Amino acid sequence: MNKRNYDREMLGIMQDHAGERLLLHSCCAPCSSYCLTQVAPVFGTTVFYFNPNLDSEEEYLRRKNEQIRLLRETGMADFLDCGYESEAFREIAAGYEDEPEGGARCKRCFLLRLERTAQEAKRGGYDFFGTTLTVSPLKDSEAINRIGFALAEKYGVSYLPSDFKKRNGYLRSVELSKEYDLYRQNYCGCEYSKRN
Repeated sequence: MNKRNYDREMLGIMQDHAGERLLLHSCCAPCSSYCLTQVAPVFGTTVFYFNPNLDSEEEYLRRKNEQIRLLRETGMADFLDCGYESEAFREIAAGYEDEPEGGARCKRCFLLRLERTAQEAKRGGYDFFGTTLTVSPLKDSEAINRIGFALAEKYGVSYLPSDFKKRNGYLRSVELSKEYDLYRQNYCGCEYSKRN
């Protein structure tokens, strides 16, 4: 069975929907840097920073401030923030603390963050919602996109599929992080990934 080429699907959608509005969930400035170079020239893009999985408010604020700085320096997108909301992550991680990185806990975390993005996209009248999570070689793009499409159906907002690691996206995000001198963390963000 052939895997879907989400990168090709994204490019096709972008060709047909230029000028429409995208709410792009971002986990951090380094990951969003490359993703924004792809979507911002096409969509009216707003970065949505919702990351209750981060292991401390200090880490949350550090990453958030880097995201804001990147957007100010580049002008590529608007910014939409919400509070830290760490309790939301603790609730979905309960009972999954010992799962390996990339396992069921991570999929629950993807769902938590993407569902909130879909809700905000619906509330804000966006044409699409998407996420930067697929730029990481450590993240399951297939699972992330399945979740995105299911939420699109649930909330009635189109989902922008992606596999941003394609076309050297991850490598480019590393280069852009150096170029903008971005804080680039060495773990996903939750206390469990930090342990590993």
